[in-house]
Parts: sequence; structure tokens; C-alpha cells
Amino acid sequence: MKLFPTGHATHPQWRMAAGLALAQLHAQMALPDYAASPTLGLLYITDHYAGEAQDILDHLSAELPEITDWSGTVGVGVAANNAEYFDEPALSVMLCALPSDQYRVFSGVAPLGSSEMSGFEAHTALVHADPRTPELAELVGEMAGRTDTGYLFGGLSSGRDDSLQFAVGGNGNIRGQGAAGGVFSGGMSGVVFGDGVRLVSRVTQGCQPVSREREITEADGNLLLKLDGEPALDVLLADLRVSLDAPQEAIDAVRSTLVGLVDAGSDGIRRTGDLGADVLVRHIIGLDPTRRGIAIADVAEAGMRMSFCRRNAQAARADLMRICAEIREELEPEEQTLATARAVAAGEAEAAPHPARRIAGAVYVSCSGRGGPHFGAPGAEMQIVRHALGDVPLTGFFAAGEIARHHVYGYTGVLTVFVAD
Repeated sequence: MKLFPTGHATHPQWRMAAGLALAQLHAQMALPDYAASPTLGLLYITDHYAGEAQDILDHLSAELPEITDWSGTVGVGVAANNAEYFDEPALSVMLCALPSDQYRVFSGVAPLGSSEMSGFEAHTALVHADPRTPELAELVGEMAGRTDTGYLFGGLSSGRDDSLQFAVGGNGNIRGQGAAGGVFSGGMSGVVFGDGVRLVSRVTQGCQPVSREREITEADGNLLLKLDGEPALDVLLADLRVSLDAPQEAIDAVRSTLVGLVDAGSDGIRRTGDLGADVLVRHIIGLDPTRRGIAIADVAEAGMRMSFCRRNAQAARADLMRICAEIREELEPEEQTLATARAVAAGEAEAAPHPARRIAGAVYVSCSGRGGPHFGAPGAEMQIVRHALGDVPLTGFFAAGEIARHHVYGYTGVLTVFVAD
């Protein structure tokens, strides 16, 4: 598996941005280290281009006739290697060279289980979803259950108006595809991969706990009533050191506080004091003084654990560096020659995708609330990834919710790399 060509650009006119991206793609496809005949295109555009989504897809398809399959979506921002385009007209493309029998594009007209997917065993899946889809969390869980590993990665479209998705399948001219044109609204779409496509994926949290972990001992739907046997509202006020006697101070404190939920026995607060990968961060959407409860943006059950948390830029940077280090350590050989070790540890100027890391390409989906200033400067989040992994091909977008395994997260980043043989 060779490196995946990538292209990205920003311009008020989409044709100019597409031209710049295509120039990068064609130049890389001519290099010996890059794939010359990719077949799967991942396309992410910002919502500034949403009205021209079909034109963009048609243009790229015409200019890249070797690409038989497309998948992607729209976001308030898109990501590329060492760059992010946030709240500006931009697009990011990566062309994946994968065996044609090891992936399938799915969508509303070609869902898993349809005749077009017959005989294909899904191992993992890249998923794009419309955040307005009813019972989305259940659909994501059901989708994960249709794969051998139960592992999904991806995110929710974050366009301010249209939540569009790209899905074009070249396996036998998918029935109904012609009418749809490859641009969809609603539901889910993406790419399922066979066991011949090796992926390594990690979740990075963007929040820091501000309380100890507690057990939810009583809940009613999305209303937390008791924590460790105590009224939930009383616990919240005590942890935040505020009182309803000073309502404005209490409101300000609660508005900046989130709830981290985790199932019993899962990865909650680590010994380092950070949130584990299983923690789902949810908003506090209301208080119930009568029942002394806390309403959250999810359904909770007695026996689950929770902690109060807040967004923290320093913790987010440290956790992103941690998952990059975990991926790097998993991919690097256990025993390296001195020359390989020096190459892998090369500085920023020499951060070429060294064979020791075996990364053909990467997809990074980050929360739309994490981009730009949250990491200290525009592009800082992507610079951390590049510094840790090297100058590897990368694409992605800033989502309204991130998907990893069978969960829909918030305020997280999901980094997934395609591993070369």
C-alpha cells in the first residue's frame, strides 16, 4: 500500500479551489511513493460550498475518472495535513488505494444488507450521518452491530443549513444512484471495509473532570435524580461551590459545566485524572429544583457513572498528543535499527512519512467546538497531529458529533490511520 494522494484549498470560487486541489493530487500521483491508481475518494467541503455540492462532485469525478467510489460530507470546517479551514470556503480530498474487494460505499439507496452488499463482510466502517436523523444513537449502535469488530469511525455533518453527504458506489452501478447523483440528505452513508484493510483508531477527549466520579443511583430518562444516593442538584451545587441564593453566579457556573457519562465497568476517569475513551460528554440542559434533579442531553440509567467536567484547551492538547503517541508506538517496529529510529524521531523539517510508521493515510474528525482558537491558534490542532505522526496524508472535517465504535461523542477528536502492509 502506497501513500494516499491528498489535495486541499480555499477560495471564494469552488472551481478555483477544486483546481488547486486537483493539481496537488495529480502531482502526487506521479510520484513513486504515492498511489498512482487510487479508486476511493474521500471528499469534505465546508458549508460555504453546500449549494454547489453536486457540481463539485461531478467536476472531481470527471477530472479523476479512475475514482469509481466517493464518500464524504459537509462541515463548518475541513481538515488537511497541517492545516484546517474553519468557517471559510474550502475542500479537502484524499484518494485511497484499496483493493476493490475490500470496501463498499453504502447510502440510503444501497444500505448494508441490500443486494449490492451481498457477500461482503463488513469489518469496520467510516460513517457520515445527518445529526437530525431520528434515533441516531440507536442507528449508530445497530450499524456497529453489522460489522465484525463493532468499530465505526466518522462524524455528524455540521453544515449550518444543509447536512449533505457524498456517496457514490462503483460496484455494479448501484440501483437508484443515477437519480440521487451521489449527494444525499438525511440518514447515514459511508464506507464499509473488509478485514484486509487494517485501521488503527483512537478517541481524544477535549474536557477535563472538575469533580470525582460518582454512581448514578436514580434517574428518570434524561433527568439525573440521585448521585451516590444524594440529590443530584445538591451534588452539582456543592461541586461547583455555588448556591441558588446567588442565582446568576450559579447559572454562569452551570452553563460552563458538562456531564461525562460512562457505563459501569467502562473507562471512566483515568488514574491521571483525565477522561477515558468511553466517556460521553453531554450538555446540562436544565435544573429541576422541585425534584432536585439535573436534566442532561442524553438518557441515563441507574448504575451508570458520571463526573462533572469542563472544556480545557491544555487537557485537549495533552490528550491529542497521547493518542498520537499511542498510534505511533503501535505502528513502529519493536526493534528498530539506529537509522530507522533516527528517521522516525526526525524533527519538523524532516517529518516525512517514514516507512517505519507504515501510515498510508489518515482521517481526522474533530468537534466543531474544538477547532481554531480552542487549541491556541488557527491550525494548531492539525499541527499537533503532524508533529506526532509526521507528514502523513490526512483529510477530515469538524463535526456536530463524533462517531467511534458504537458511540456518538461530543467535544472529542477521532483519529484513524490506514496502515500499509
